[in-house]
Amino acid sequence: MKTVLKILAVVVPVLIVAVVLVRKYLSSRPVVPADHQEKTATGGPIEAKYMANGPHKVRVYEEAAFQGFEKYWIYYPEALESEEKTWPVIVLSNGSGTPLSRYAAVARHYASWGFLVIGTQEQNDWNGFAAEMCVRHLERLHENAVVGDKESFFYGKVDLDNVGIVGHSQGGVGAVNAVTVQPHKDVFKTAVVLSPTNKALAAELEWYYDATQIRVPTFLISGAGGGDDWVVTGEQLGQIYADIRGEKLMVPRKDTPHNEVLYAPNGYVVAWLMWQLQLDQEAA
Repeated sequence: MKTVLKILAVVVPVLIVAVVLVRKYLSSRPVVPADHQEKTATGGPIEAKYMANGPHKVRVYEEAAFQGFEKYWIYYPEALESEEKTWPVIVLSNGSGTPLSRYAAVARHYASWGFLVIGTQEQNDWNGFAAEMCVRHLERLHENAVVGDKESFFYGKVDLDNVGIVGHSQGGVGAVNAVTVQPHKDVFKTAVVLSPTNKALAAELEWYYDATQIRVPTFLISGAGGGDDWVVTGEQLGQIYADIRGEKLMVPRKDTPHNEVLYAPNGYVVAWLMWQLQLDQEAA
């Protein structure tokens, strides 16, 4: 018996450590395939153009943050460091268990088209507070030549008149709340809401949101057809669409599972943001 207990005393801690390491690995593994831009089927030359990377070389800046945010990640065109101009902004609102580090390829893609893209490591973005804090952080970097003990090369470079938000799944709920109830709701010029948690499920989870309060042009996308977009069916997305009283567009993307809606429609997402925030008429 003593021998068995000794063996268990050794084996159990090893198993616990192994489980922790496996969970840590799975939680940090990218959710966006490295080759998704090449492998995603597109429906025409304009979508293909914007599904590819844009003309800008991209760099990344990170800064520690409090609470569950852990870090601010900012993906930006390298030219920002040398050119005296402001750059439009895309704020990212994370899906459940999906901090920005797990879909960095999407942020890099957006930034290559001339956007300053910011997000955090927050894994519970439904209330829009992480997006709110991203805007506050950008304001601080934009308005102060020195932040903490470091010079801010974002000083005077952030176009706070052209700010959009993109959110997927739980983050779609967060995007709605960011543009409707958070203190900086009026800074947002447009929203892209990817497979947002349907209204009934969100209510069960106490992730409250009210799309009737949206006042900015909004692009809704979900999976459809052969996909498994159980978070929001086409009918449920239509209910959210009907709530929005302003300018809006709704697109179901066929054969696209829920998780893939984070990146598969991004030719359309980039085109929408180029139109709304950069007035690109071809994208429009």
